[in-house]
Amino acid sequence: MARKMKAAIFVEPNRIVLDEKPMPDVGPLDALIRITTTTICGTDVHILKGEYPVERGLTVGHEPVGVIEKLGSAVEGYQEGQRVIAGAITPSGHSAACLCGCHSQDGAGTRHGFKPMGGWRFGNTIDGAQAEYLLVPDAMTNLAPIPDALSDEQVLMCPDIMSTGFSGAERGRVKIGDTVAVFAQGPIGLCATAGARLMGATRIIAVDAVPARMEIARRMGADHVVDFSKVDPVDEIMRITDGRGVDVAIEALGRQETFEAALRVLRPGGTLSSLGVYSGDLTIPLGPFHAGLGDHTIVTTLCPGGKERMRRLMEVIASSRLDTRPLVTHRFPLDRIEEAYDLFANQRDGVLKVAITP
Repeated sequence: MARKMKAAIFVEPNRIVLDEKPMPDVGPLDALIRITTTTICGTDVHILKGEYPVERGLTVGHEPVGVIEKLGSAVEGYQEGQRVIAGAITPSGHSAACLCGCHSQDGAGTRHGFKPMGGWRFGNTIDGAQAEYLLVPDAMTNLAPIPDALSDEQVLMCPDIMSTGFSGAERGRVKIGDTVAVFAQGPIGLCATAGARLMGATRIIAVDAVPARMEIARRMGADHVVDFSKVDPVDEIMRITDGRGVDVAIEALGRQETFEAALRVLRPGGTLSSLGVYSGDLTIPLGPFHAGLGDHTIVTTLCPGGKERMRRLMEVIASSRLDTRPLVTHRFPLDRIEEAYDLFANQRDGVLKVAITP
C-alpha cells in the first residue's frame, strides 16, 4: 500500500482543504524533499478564488524549504539529508527558452521550446509545496543547498518573494542614482524596494496605506513613503520629484489603478516594470502614454528560478545585505493551513507572510 502524506489541495473555487494523498514516485531526475517550512503566496489566493485556473485535486504552493528525503537514480551532486530550497520556477534547463535565458517561459516538450509561464510548475501544473513532501523535477537544475548558518525562515522568501521583487528592479534596469517608485508594499513590493536599493537607486518612493507595511518599507530602503489613503500618489510623487517623474516605476499589486498610476509618474523614456498578477484586461490611458511616442518601456516579469538564482539570493541573505525575516508575521502548523488561508486571503491582523511547518 502506498504511503500517504498530508497536503493542501485545491477542491474548487473558494475551497482549499487539507487532505491525504499518496506519496509521489521518484523518477531518475527527481528528488523528494521533506518540507520543513513553506508559506502562502498571493498567487495561491488567486487560485483559491478561482481567478487563476488549476486542476482540481492539485496540491498548491510553490515556496519550499526542506530536506532531501530521496534522490532519483540519475541525480548527482546531492546527498539525502541535505537542507535545500527550490525556486517557485523550476526550469528543465534544456529547452529553447532555458537556453535563451528565459527560464520562466520553459517549454520543455513543446514544439518550439517556449511556453508562457511554463517554468512555473509547483502548484500550477504539478503538485506543490504545501504538503509534508514535495517532488522536485529536474533536481540538478533546481535544488540549491542552504548554507548551514542560515535558518529556514531566513531563506523562506528566496524561492519566490525575493526573486520576484528583485526581478522587478532588475527588469526595470535600475541604475545608480535612479529615482524609483514602487506601488504596493506587500511582500513582493517590499522586496522590490529592497532590490532597487541594492541596485543603486538613490531615491525610492514606496506607495501603500498600511502603517506597518510603510514602516517596513523604510527599513527595506524607501526614502519616501506615500500614503495613498491621504494623498493622490501621482500628485505626491510628481511633487517629490519636482515634476520630473521617476526613472523606473514598479507595479507590485496587479490592478488597473496601480498600473495606470505607475505609467503617470514615469518620466519620458522611463521604464514601467510590472510584477502584478492581473485578473482582467488592462487599459493604457492615452495621455501618460503620450500617444505611444514617450519612449517608455513596459516590461513584465515572472520571477527567475533555478539553483543559481537561489544561490545568489541566499548570498544576499548570508552577507546581511537584507533581512527578510520581518516579513514573516504569523506561523501555523500544516494542520491549520485552512485557518492560515482564511487569515492571509482576508489580510487580517497585519499579516504579511505566514510560515507553515508540517
